[in-house]
Amino acid sequence: MSSLNNTLKVKSPKKRLGRGIGSGKGKTSGRGVKGQKSRSGVAIKSFEGGQMPLYRRLPKRGFNPISKNRIAKINLDQLQKFLDKKRIDEKNSINLDYLKKNDIINKSCQKFKILGNGQLTTKINIEVDFSSVSAKEKIEKIGGVVKIKNLK
Repeated sequence: MSSLNNTLKVKSPKKRLGRGIGSGKGKTSGRGVKGQKSRSGVAIKSFEGGQMPLYRRLPKRGFNPISKNRIAKINLDQLQKFLDKKRIDEKNSINLDYLKKNDIINKSCQKFKILGNGQLTTKINIEVDFSSVSAKEKIEKIGGVVKIKNLK
């Protein structure tokens, strides 16, 4: 008979809870007494029986502000490389839109900052949102112009 039960799917009848003391599942219906879990409509989400829950085991990673200002930063030596490779024309005024158009900075950047690392040998006219003091000095020393936009 046991071999027959293994091959056939026998559906056992559903336990009818709360149907009197004789059923063995009367009164509290197998929920124990009192407490949060004995009430209806309660599910303790992400509770792992006292084990440290997954959301607390994993490290916190970063913070993404809603209004992020993406600032493109370029050093003088990088600018000089682009000038040498003729990707930037020194006769043009170099600004954020010009650099985006020539695929030098990412299109998602909203502001542009020039940094003073390296040397610049070509005289340029550049319009930026921010500039380091050393970068401004180096550009003006070789006869270039740095125009800083007014920030609001």
